[in-house]
Amino acid sequence: MNHRGKVLLTKIGLDAHDRGSRIVATYLRDAGMEVIYTGPWQQIPDVVNLADQEDVDVIGISSLATDHALVPGLIQALREAGLGHIRVVVGGIVPNAEADELIQAGVARIFHPGASRESIVQEVEALAAEARTTIEQDHQA
Repeated sequence: MNHRGKVLLTKIGLDAHDRGSRIVATYLRDAGMEVIYTGPWQQIPDVVNLADQEDVDVIGISSLATDHALVPGLIQALREAGLGHIRVVVGGIVPNAEADELIQAGVARIFHPGASRESIVQEVEALAAEARTTIEQDHQA
């Protein structure tokens, strides 16, 4: 099977602006990835549970307001659940100083407004492959 990646796109926190995440969901789906889209107002424990149940490779968080500030808590919850192999990306409005903090917390990639379809697809696909390789290596060890 040619596994192109399984991606969970969601919004944590109270921001309901989901147009960007719906567009990205279409990009990834059209590129052959399996996409699970939850829409807004998700809570971290629910995202972790869904990521585990669906065996996703990448979680994409959309942030228009300041909901990206919740992402370090999501990454920590994933690690605590034994899901540290899942790559987390953030898209949307993220100030540069806060982007550095997110990268230090473990965010794999930040897509700012204007990121091209090609770069989003290529990087998410590469991160999905990386996550699969990590989990396969863990199972062999």
